Amino acid sequence: MGAIIIQAVGLFLIILLGFLLKQVGLLTKLDGTRLSIVIVNVTLPAVVIVNLAHIAIQGELVVFILIGLFWSIFQIMIAWLVSKKQEKIQTQFFMYCASGFNIGNFTLPFVQGFLPLGVPLISMFDLGNSIMLAGGTGLMVDGFVNHTVAFEPRQILRRLLKSIPFTCYLVMLLLRIFSIDLPTSFLTMLQPVASANVFLSMFMIGLYLDLKLPKHAAKDVVKLLFLRYGVGLVLIVFFYFLPIPDVQKTVLCLLAVTPVPLFGVINSVLAGVEEETVGFASSISFLLSLPLMTILLLLLGVTF
Repeated sequence: MGAIIIQAVGLFLIILLGFLLKQVGLLTKLDGTRLSIVIVNVTLPAVVIVNLAHIAIQGELVVFILIGLFWSIFQIMIAWLVSKKQEKIQTQFFMYCASGFNIGNFTLPFVQGFLPLGVPLISMFDLGNSIMLAGGTGLMVDGFVNHTVAFEPRQILRRLLKSIPFTCYLVMLLLRIFSIDLPTSFLTMLQPVASANVFLSMFMIGLYLDLKLPKHAAKDVVKLLFLRYGVGLVLIVFFYFLPIPDVQKTVLCLLAVTPVPLFGVINSVLAGVEEETVGFASSISFLLSLPLMTILLLLLGVTF
């Protein structure tokens, strides 16, 4: 228990360090954007490759791909039902930010530090999650809110394959299906890069933190967070009683309280939601997810 708390405090201090360096003017939010490029294209792919290099592809991993896909669809439907009577722009805000999972910049670094055995499950889950974030969510929003549907699978596939992490997930999945091993020397060289992912991801979150909120948007932000985490907590109770292995149960519970994904922020701003509103909601979700995930690990009381 003590080790979990100490590690969680360490992650929070890294976030705080990034935030303080931004506040004193040594770094800016733009540096966070530059850092995210390094994370998404270098350290996160290294984590995927290192942690999937020796896994045996079993049915549970394939199932997690489908869970990632259909869970996102479920979130979008719930968000639409809750917000469909509000203004169009508010409905889009809820559908984009109450759905999807922030895997690469938060959940995977968290699991990497606390629960290494959960990384393959998270990685497979992110395959399904990425399909929605790369175009599936926008398609559903257009259908329900704008009443226009333009299904373009080639565009979605092209967008997915441009994502280096997604491509790494896919390549590693295929390699493991055919039991093809990567050279040990290559994996050894990648290990330090993968290890840097936790620090860089938490530090980037600190640079992105934005605690300014327009007063008129407070009600919507509270409702969004209540929706996202309220539904998540209900699902945690459901997952807890499922007759599945402890590692899978813990991973699903952690996924239920992940923060707002980056694509949710981007798409909301493109839809016309104020950047300050979306930025505040995203920042608070990070600050909520870290303690919630830590508490879940303590309550589940499982040692891996």
